Amino acid sequence: MSRLLSFCLLMCLSVGALAADLRVGVSPDYPPLAYRQEGRVVGMEADHILALERILNRGMRVVEMPFEKLIPALLAKEIDVIMSGMSVTVERATQVAFVEPYMEIGQMAIVHRDKVARFAQPWSVYREGVRIGVEPGTTGAQFAERELDSAELKFFVDPDAAFDGLRRDEIDLFIHDAPTSWQLATEDENSDLIGLYRALTREPLAWAVRKEDERLAASLNSALRSLRENGTLQYIRNRWIPVTVEVR
Repeated sequence: MSRLLSFCLLMCLSVGALAADLRVGVSPDYPPLAYRQEGRVVGMEADHILALERILNRGMRVVEMPFEKLIPALLAKEIDVIMSGMSVTVERATQVAFVEPYMEIGQMAIVHRDKVARFAQPWSVYREGVRIGVEPGTTGAQFAERELDSAELKFFVDPDAAFDGLRRDEIDLFIHDAPTSWQLATEDENSDLIGLYRALTREPLAWAVRKEDERLAASLNSALRSLRENGTLQYIRNRWIPVTVEVR
């Protein structure tokens, strides 16, 4: 009888652990992927979270924090999964396990409209002496340091500061993730700037879990495949990405 009771308690604990809310790490400063609007987190990742709740039949609780703290928080078991527009990189893959990518983006150049003609050709970004703005610690900065060795690099704390740099003619181009260029297409206050919709890199975006959480990774991969097959993933993408322009 005691063995049966112990088994029942063990099963109840297992079910309870499985049913516990997943703590989702999000840095809501990356429109249109994840950002705050009217006091709540919205964007593509927020919609992904809602869709996963239905498929997994499991609660998902958003935990907000700065982007640079997401991986440390995951490793410290303060969160269970990162869903924050994170690019898959070799360095990050040594620390966390990425599930299958849900989208591919790339770095894009943003210019003042007065300079569009000057940078109309793909090779123009690589010319010697071009003044390039980047945000420290981003894949855009890594690309510029690796591939644009003839450029003059200047670092800006965030895209807004870089936009001001473009207006003051401190830089010729600002290189950042594609979502920053997409967002420009919907913002009247930045109508004097434009993204050159020509990807300089190819970067898969994916959710991340701890390496030992193989069961969770498998569940997320299965759910992601379902979202892709039933059209939900494309619906969410179409809702948040307002442009399909490509400059050739």
